[in-house]
Amino acid sequence: MIRHRPHGSGHPYAESEDQRVPVLPMAGESVELRVRASANVDSVVCDWVDIGLPALELPLSRPAAEEESAAVDGGHLAAAQAKAARAASGSWSVVTPPLEAGRRYSYRFRGGGTGSSRSFATTWFHVTAAEWRDEGGRLTVVGRDRVVPGSVRWLADGDEVRRGRFELALEPGAHVVGFGERFDAVDQRGRTLDAVVFEQYKSQGAHGRTYLPMPFAMVVNGPRSWGLHLDTSRRTWYEIGESIVVEAEGADLTLRIHEGSPAEVLDAFLGTVGRPAELPDWVFRLWASGNEWNTQDRVMAEMDRHRETDIPVGALVIEAWSDETTFTAFRGAEYEPSEEPHTLADYRFPADGPWPDPKGMVDELHARDIKVLLWQIPLQKMRPHPRHQAAVDARQILDRCVREADGRPYRNRGWWFPLALMPDLSSQEVRDWWTAKRRYLVEEVGIDGFKTDGGEHAWGHDLRYADGRRGDEGNGLFPVHYARAFGDLLRQAGKAPVTFSRAGFAGSQPHGAFWAGDEDSTWEAFRSSIRAGITASACGIVYWGWDLAGFSGELPSAELYLRAAGTSAFMPIMQYHSEFNHHRRPLRDRTPWNIAEQTGDSRVVPVFRRFAQLRERLVGYLADEARKTIAGGAPLMRGLFFDHPGDQDIWRHPLQYKLGDALLVVPVTDPGADKVEAYLPAGEWVDVWTGLAIDGGQTLTLPAPLDRPPVLCTAERWPDLSPVFTS
Repeated sequence: MIRHRPHGSGHPYAESEDQRVPVLPMAGESVELRVRASANVDSVVCDWVDIGLPALELPLSRPAAEEESAAVDGGHLAAAQAKAARAASGSWSVVTPPLEAGRRYSYRFRGGGTGSSRSFATTWFHVTAAEWRDEGGRLTVVGRDRVVPGSVRWLADGDEVRRGRFELALEPGAHVVGFGERFDAVDQRGRTLDAVVFEQYKSQGAHGRTYLPMPFAMVVNGPRSWGLHLDTSRRTWYEIGESIVVEAEGADLTLRIHEGSPAEVLDAFLGTVGRPAELPDWVFRLWASGNEWNTQDRVMAEMDRHRETDIPVGALVIEAWSDETTFTAFRGAEYEPSEEPHTLADYRFPADGPWPDPKGMVDELHARDIKVLLWQIPLQKMRPHPRHQAAVDARQILDRCVREADGRPYRNRGWWFPLALMPDLSSQEVRDWWTAKRRYLVEEVGIDGFKTDGGEHAWGHDLRYADGRRGDEGNGLFPVHYARAFGDLLRQAGKAPVTFSRAGFAGSQPHGAFWAGDEDSTWEAFRSSIRAGITASACGIVYWGWDLAGFSGELPSAELYLRAAGTSAFMPIMQYHSEFNHHRRPLRDRTPWNIAEQTGDSRVVPVFRRFAQLRERLVGYLADEARKTIAGGAPLMRGLFFDHPGDQDIWRHPLQYKLGDALLVVPVTDPGADKVEAYLPAGEWVDVWTGLAIDGGQTLTLPAPLDRPPVLCTAERWPDLSPVFTS
């Protein structure tokens, strides 16, 4: 067997061992052709045909052994990543002669094994070299035309125009914010980046990758700012320096330019992609979860501990509830397989099972004023071989899944749930079918929302979707359809559309809440997550949070945990979560009592309690401010440039942000600090802990005790908000 995939796995940032490199060669460039061969193949030859010239036989060679290894990250995906890193073994490659523009080349691979009469050959593949041209595509500008004259060019090979490129003039001193959720910087000037949905497992800031990209940014340059929105779901690239150089897949591009204040620019963008929908007030209370809370007893024990320690909790996310083959049945439930959606009466819950009474548990939690969300994954697992209900679901999804270009069902190419099938949620019929299997959870068990995790698994430019899109334009929309599907299910059951996603794209704004994805418990992750919140909000994401102090790796120190909790108390979503750690001791739960027990720091529980109780008193303010945002105002969590776009001093403190119109938050993101430098924009401010009035328009040092993170209130709103901080 010999395998060659010209585009590889579709991974946007890595080359596979069986692809063409580069996938889209430029004129004058040679191409490395890679194949994977089975163990019984010991020689491989490439037949290379340049039309009009004699065919060449190019022998392939194996890579050196040391080139086959690759570093992998730790955590719950380590084994899967290690397997992917070993995939280079068994690969072969050859480098072609340089390619000329306008010529079409064909190639195939042949191989054989010593001592065997059997030979192997692939089908023929074709490639042409691309070059940039002045003609070939179309760029439509809606709004003021800021495109630099003469900068529009088109990348075309022998088959079609592949990409467009143009340049936007950028004023000196302007700042560029947006492109979705960004972990590396608030102001992207001086950086290069792209917009493609991707599951970067940890260290997103270091890699410049994100689950939630958008082809939108605002250029802040005083009260008359402007924004750019490339109206596409395909991949885009940006180089931001003296100007903004934009590159995008496709031959017919639409660029929308919005002008006005930052809030007006954002509002105009949302008018195109969709406006946020209001969620109920309870989303502003504390959220709690742990990946190892995998029984009813464990869940209730953790909620009991909240009650015993007087730490109010408003939402519980149960991740490890299902059998993880269907994501519809509680683990341990007994029932008969069915092609029709189950009802609660179809299930029997053994008294000695992990979930003896799910509905009773949810009813009890509701009686305690705690809402319940369940974890979801938009995949049908195929490993191990599906049995029981999973076998039924696997048969049914074959007519309802995303497909390869040749019509075969798409198998997940990522390292998480490998080879799983993916429902084609671009179809309303499939969305209804997929969620109908979960309807009893909402209507009968009483579930209040879903953690819509893992929306990043669509890889491949030529996948086929039911709505007519190919992978290059449909993959980025998959997480939008995913959250919409579960939001619609909740609405149909008379509940608010509370979904909790990490992946998204332009168009995700109307669909629920979001969190920043997987991250270690480090100070750098703390800083990068604040940047993510500021940039996501600048693109219209209202309900946003992160796994405070990180969810993975070694436990955070007590100091990091409380600094993160103190900042998260002043973010749209305040929640803690912890990664699966195989139930090893000591536990890695991010509950305040576990942090206290493992660190030996007696301050953790009382300080966290103070933050959680303060958060309860903030709910009314947060709900009111969110309504203003949804009505077209500035974001709930927002960089200071929304309120002070002409103040250049705010950019020296990019992690400071406003929470609503009244509160200014100054995060403390370095260990050992008991004070912090802050910049207060013009106006009159009040220290919320002391009531001390402070003049704005200055840089000053603020005290930063662990239990009182620096937060300021505008003087005009202080009479209304002072009871929140003095109760």
